[in-house]
Amino acid sequence: MNETLQMSHDILKMTANEREEMIKLGIISQDEEYQEYLLPVIHETRPPIEKKAVQAPCVINEAFNYQRPSSFSRAIRLDLGSYTVLLISGTASVNEDGKAAHIGDFRAQCWRTFRNISELLQAEDMSWHDVVRTSCYLRDIERDYKDFNEIRTQFYNWLKLDPLPASTGIQARLCWETLLVEIEAIAICKNK
Repeated sequence: MNETLQMSHDILKMTANEREEMIKLGIISQDEEYQEYLLPVIHETRPPIEKKAVQAPCVINEAFNYQRPSSFSRAIRLDLGSYTVLLISGTASVNEDGKAAHIGDFRAQCWRTFRNISELLQAEDMSWHDVVRTSCYLRDIERDYKDFNEIRTQFYNWLKLDPLPASTGIQARLCWETLLVEIEAIAICKNK
């Protein structure tokens, strides 16, 4: 059993409902002992799809390396026959030290977010021309959408994107109070 998980879920601190759900998931037994995870039998005949974690440490660190680790990959690459799909997690104005960059400066945070995503794309020989969809999360959409759309339009025009990626703008409380914008992206390219 992963000691980090075991230590972070001290059984004595669990609520009765949390304990019940963890028992139903098979993480702990009825006797409240941690259980070893076993790969489902189905994967003996159908292995899980091959996945590769994507990193761009020159601009943004891995979420698991934060002072308080966050359990996700920056991006996942999927090779599906003649196509590659890149699923980029919500990315914000976080620097290579794992700290928020440009606190209080919405416009600079937008540019840093675009730079971080650009580097993740580049790490897999992709570009914004391969992006088919974005989900854009703004802490205060009424206050910041005009600036966001202006910067996004300027960036996309500079890239000469045509057609533009499909996109949704969403107001959301982001994981850190200091972050004002976060973008997820999906990119697809044909393999050479």
